[in-house]
Amino acid sequence: MILCVPTTTKDGPRAVVHEHFGSAPFFVVFDSGTKAWEVIENSNEHHAHGMCQPLALLAGRNIDVVVSGGMGARAVQKFNEAGIKVYRAVPGTVSDIARLFLEGVLEEITLVNSCAHHTCR
Repeated sequence: MILCVPTTTKDGPRAVVHEHFGSAPFFVVFDSGTKAWEVIENSNEHHAHGMCQPLALLAGRNIDVVVSGGMGARAVQKFNEAGIKVYRAVPGTVSDIARLFLEGVLEEITLVNSCAHHTCR
């Protein structure tokens, strides 16, 4: 299972989860099978509201799941159309989030409970 987590730093598994996907400075991609991780700098961090291009940044990495503190409906829809599920993160590190996801305790983000105008329902 390959997870992608938006983070505030590029500290890999020790990086702290960023509160919102599109404005995160970095993404940590973690393979739960091999325990390998990769840090991706978010070149689209400063974008107009609703103009995030999440799939372009993560193209070619075979991501199964994105775990984020929050995400807008358009981004959720784009991920879902690409076969990627999105889950809501809790405060912590990438290691914490990966463990909680694998334990099945994180809430899935859907179009109904996605963020709107930088607030989450």
